Amino acid sequence: MKRRHLLALAGAASFGVQAQVLDLNDAINKAGRQRMLSQRMAKAWLAMVHRTESGAAQQILDRSMALFDRQLVELKAYAPNAELRRTYADLEGAWSEYKGALVGKHPSRDGVGGLLDTDARVLALAHQGTVQYEAVTSKPVGKLVNVAGRQRMLSQRMAKYFYAAALRVEPAQAQAEIGKARSEFLSAMELLRNAPEATNGIKDQLALADNQWLFFDLALKEINNAGPKALSDMFVTSENLLSVMDRVTGLYAGLKA
Repeated sequence: MKRRHLLALAGAASFGVQAQVLDLNDAINKAGRQRMLSQRMAKAWLAMVHRTESGAAQQILDRSMALFDRQLVELKAYAPNAELRRTYADLEGAWSEYKGALVGKHPSRDGVGGLLDTDARVLALAHQGTVQYEAVTSKPVGKLVNVAGRQRMLSQRMAKYFYAAALRVEPAQAQAEIGKARSEFLSAMELLRNAPEATNGIKDQLALADNQWLFFDLALKEINNAGPKALSDMFVTSENLLSVMDRVTGLYAGLKA
């Protein structure tokens, strides 16, 4: 695939979400999407530090913040028990702090450490909410929605740490986090591919995700030689992989068995 075709797909993850939570599978999907958004916003912010795909990065940051706000309201309103309500109350507070880090000052290397600290708390609480929503449902497909949704987050997490490493912000830790996320992503792809619930449509999308993974993985391998092209390739390929995995998650969420 030529680079211009990759660029045409950048930002393609438009997330056609419903205006309210429809059912528990949809709740797991949206709760998991909050995990992803926490990492996608950090990725976009760090890309702006690098002045990489700046226009697309700003647009993605703005849209991701708006979507996080909207889904937080929906998930709080749908929460079926006190445990979930507490989690989303805590997430609301963490999100307020994170939002301040994202928009409080112009993206710069000096703010990277603080940003990574605040995004970590938002991610942890968003993951907690996803697991709690999964626990409410008695259907095995709930786990698959969670796992597929987590792949979205991992794609953005790896990209985020790629940009942090390129800024020489705790590069050893960043590379270790990338290695861990990479292993988890590949393992989960096997689980999703071999799940009895996987339809032909899901398998087709997973095959497309495998193809997108090849481009993304090639970009990851440039971490020690992250010039302008490598930085741009990481942004584009992470968006492309995210877009496919969001479709996979939606397909699993649509299963009723």
